[in-house]
Amino acid sequence: MNTNDKEFEKRLINTFRNEAAEHLHAIAKGLIKLEQATEDQAVEMIESIFREIHSLKGAARSVGQKEMESLCQLMESIFSALKRREIKMQTDLFDLFHDSVNVLKQLLNQPQNGFATTARSEVRRLSKKLTAAAKGDMPVRGSGSAGTTGSTEVEKHQPVDEPKIPPSSVRIQTNKLDPLLLQAEEMIQTKSASSQRISELGEMENMLATFRTELSLWRSRKNLEKYPQGREFLSWVEGQLYKLETLTDTTSRSLMNDHHTVTRLVDDHLEGMKRLLLMPVAILVESFPKFIRDLAHDQEKEVNLVMQGTELEIDKRILDELKDPLIHILRNCIDHGIQSPRDRLASRKPKQGTISLTLTTGENQLLEIVISDDGKGIDLEKVRAKAIKMGLIQQELYPALTDQEVREFIFHSGISTSDIITDLSGRGLGLAIVREKIEKSGGTVTVESNQGTGTTFRIIVPLTISMFRGILLRSGDHQFMIPTLNVIRIIRINPEQIKTMENKETISVNDQLLPVVRLPDILGLPEPNKPSDGLSAENADAENADYVKLVIIESGNHRIAFQVDEVLSEQQFLLKGLGKQLRRVRNIAGATVLGTGRVVPVLNVSDLVKSALQPVSSSQTHFVEKKEKPIQKILVAEDSITSRILLKNILETAGYFVSTAIDGMDAYMQTKEGGFDLLVSDVDMPRMNGFELTRKIRGEKRFADLPVVLVTALDSREDREQGIEAGANAYMIKSKFDQSNLLEVIRKLI
Repeated sequence: MNTNDKEFEKRLINTFRNEAAEHLHAIAKGLIKLEQATEDQAVEMIESIFREIHSLKGAARSVGQKEMESLCQLMESIFSALKRREIKMQTDLFDLFHDSVNVLKQLLNQPQNGFATTARSEVRRLSKKLTAAAKGDMPVRGSGSAGTTGSTEVEKHQPVDEPKIPPSSVRIQTNKLDPLLLQAEEMIQTKSASSQRISELGEMENMLATFRTELSLWRSRKNLEKYPQGREFLSWVEGQLYKLETLTDTTSRSLMNDHHTVTRLVDDHLEGMKRLLLMPVAILVESFPKFIRDLAHDQEKEVNLVMQGTELEIDKRILDELKDPLIHILRNCIDHGIQSPRDRLASRKPKQGTISLTLTTGENQLLEIVISDDGKGIDLEKVRAKAIKMGLIQQELYPALTDQEVREFIFHSGISTSDIITDLSGRGLGLAIVREKIEKSGGTVTVESNQGTGTTFRIIVPLTISMFRGILLRSGDHQFMIPTLNVIRIIRINPEQIKTMENKETISVNDQLLPVVRLPDILGLPEPNKPSDGLSAENADAENADYVKLVIIESGNHRIAFQVDEVLSEQQFLLKGLGKQLRRVRNIAGATVLGTGRVVPVLNVSDLVKSALQPVSSSQTHFVEKKEKPIQKILVAEDSITSRILLKNILETAGYFVSTAIDGMDAYMQTKEGGFDLLVSDVDMPRMNGFELTRKIRGEKRFADLPVVLVTALDSREDREQGIEAGANAYMIKSKFDQSNLLEVIRKLI
């Protein structure tokens, strides 16, 4: 954190403390008046205290004071129940409120770098009491007060059953095994180098054999009769040649034995390490049923999750990479797929939706994950409209696209069929992240959907990411490795078999037309020189020179035939990253080291296919002078000064010009003056709340297209629906809010 950031954080904390102190003073004063008020007076006072607690909660959230936020949330719940007259005011309840205010003051005065143990203990104690009070279950008077320890202390000393460990077992953290596995994987290079040395020694033996043959031919031509002085020298050469052949043969046999031993040891060690890191899929999915239940309950939907194949064991690193993609897809199934019980009944479906998660493995060491729902399916027209709006396809061309080609757009960043951006959906990033993570693991993801019936996602990933098999290719002076997993066929054809259709070269393979693309064109390589490493032309026979070599690869639902100069071999390889400086290089997934010591790039198949489908010729490339973009103006409506300052700083740091309003009415008056590109508003504000503000703005023609982002603590389904009805473009929950999400949403809207 730089000096400016530290100074701003310090100012923000000081502002928060001043604001929080005012709220706490108002709450304490209001509680005293409320305790003495009549029933008629109480209604207004409860509302006033409720607002003060709500404002304090929002301010605490803005600066990451989670303990204060938590207590305020619980107090808010009780006051909400008081407003609905679900619980009655009583002396014990007021004691609890004052107790809570005292602890909130302690938390406010704690050092900035953390809270004391006693303060945390008080928060836990009060949280239990407040939770019980909200349910109408008040604790017995005298069971503890601020600054004392109650019955919760006894719980600390209750015995805890330790898990039993078999005598022959030992606990090892998996992060300690990872370096050992990495070392085992590095041995692959040693094994490859050993194999390379054997190959080189074989070439030496061939050279010696050729030399002996030529020597015998020279002797048979009676050359010695012409040059009698060479007889003695020739006998010496033959003697030395015999010794060299004997030594080479002995060394070759020894090296071969050593190679077999090293290969067996490396393979056994690597296999053993891989087994150590195998973990059951159940560990990954055990939290999914509750996740599905909570998410469905939040959206007032009924969903049943059916899982099969969870007993399978796969590489821990694959499990780690799969968690986020699976959560994204399951969230999509509920948010976009499964309808409400009322809508399902109207569609003649059971009111409870079903999501199935099935995992299977095959003989090719691949894991297949199928996630399907019986929801409404993907709305292809919405996907088409978003793709056209984003410029991914031209409007006049989209009727020619197949339904499957349109479905593929859902994996493109920015594509979403949601009507509003919320914490759950609408940004169009979820499925883009899914594809990126799956492909990073060396896998693929595809989607099938029928509108009104449901959607199915199919993920295929390797069971382990430690090793891959790859095809070593040559294009000009360059060599590349491509994962065998993505290679469908390798063929050689006559050049006449390549046909031109619609200005694109194609070839028919098994009655399927495939585009033909030159690999150097996609990678932006210069015209190749004659190979200087002896790997191609010198070793290629004349017959091969008359053929075109094609490698057919597959990614998603696309197949492309890439033209290369030579297919050298298939071999095992270890994928290495390119380092922090080259974290993401288009068309390149990483690198590997061959047995010769040569570093070879490993091609990213997904990128290659995308590049091939939208090729850009270097001769057609042109640069357009960038016009300086005007600074965009944003209006922030927020009644909490702490939240206002925080939002203003975030947006100004991102390069926006920011104006602020203290409530909805102030924001409306400023909006009428015009000139704003976007409005960010809280919902719960005096004079005019965020919903009313949005409706007023949408009621005027000139503001019909002004993007509105609601940032609020109100996270119920009814509140979200009210935001949609009011005309908001995005609805962000403060408890799940971070500045990157806000900036991302704003960039999407303006």
